Amino acid sequence: MKAIVYRSYGNPDVLRVEDVARPEPGDGEVLVQNHAVSINAWDWEMLTGRPLEYRLLSGIFSPRKKMIHGCDIAGRVVSAGKGVRTLSVGDEVFGDLSEHGWGAYAEYTCAPESSLRRKPAEMTVIEAACLPHGGNLAVQGLVDFGNVKAGQRVLINGGGGSTGTLAIQIAKLLSAEVTAVDHTTKLEKMLELGADHVIDFTQSDFTRDRNRYDLVFDVKTDRSAFRYRRSLRPNGAYVTVGGNSLYILQAVSLGKLSRKCRMHLLPYVANKDSDYLVELYQAGKLKPVIDRCFPLEKTAEAFRYFGEGRCTGKVVVTVDSEAWGQSKGTG
Repeated sequence: MKAIVYRSYGNPDVLRVEDVARPEPGDGEVLVQNHAVSINAWDWEMLTGRPLEYRLLSGIFSPRKKMIHGCDIAGRVVSAGKGVRTLSVGDEVFGDLSEHGWGAYAEYTCAPESSLRRKPAEMTVIEAACLPHGGNLAVQGLVDFGNVKAGQRVLINGGGGSTGTLAIQIAKLLSAEVTAVDHTTKLEKMLELGADHVIDFTQSDFTRDRNRYDLVFDVKTDRSAFRYRRSLRPNGAYVTVGGNSLYILQAVSLGKLSRKCRMHLLPYVANKDSDYLVELYQAGKLKPVIDRCFPLEKTAEAFRYFGEGRCTGKVVVTVDSEAWGQSKGTG
């Protein structure tokens, strides 16, 4: 089978299309023929080896073995190992493999059946590949740790990205007043998704104005925790899902010391809220935003585009011609 592999950290030029052995499902696993895979910030960080602590898991100076990364997949079950009970051959599925070995940038991937959900018939494989990681982050950040209530003021830093575009929609479903922060090119889309206010970070710094929020949901974590604290109302909450490691450590430490606000690093649980996300999608209340699609052989180009930081919503890699045909008209 064809897969996207890399043997050293670096820019997208280190990615190669190679022929590798097709995996075999173990006990409790299924083999999925992948149709579409979406790019997440974790994929970029694993590729570049930054922040450096990511290398503790895969190798300090270079990956200990050739890497096939990627966590968000959508595809079809083609075989099953012993003990599989909830899925059958032919089922269309999607899920987040970040807790189960990654390996999505390939024609086939083995995954525990517990990490997958059946794809609704009305959901395209492109949409399904965009929903699990970012959607679960948004629900857990806003609901589990943010405890968003109707009428509260919520700021989403990074509102135009893959997680942020879903977070805006979910926060509005919770009847919050939403302020979304991102680049100039993403402001219009954030307003279309329901944001009440938008801030262009190239023009102003929300931590320096007088507005205060009940929750700051931070996808970027690109400022000191002390600056974020200035943006919180008394007893407000700050939840980060990733970004600069030093700033994350500051936020966690400050949260333990401060009695005036709550500051958390989200302890993410993959696929925990996927059923809820499907319910929202089927009710017409949530829709992934898709910026651009690239075929598998152009994965390096897809990562270069992602790395520019200007994409709105998701960048998707289509693994077969069926998914590539569905990708027409997205963006």
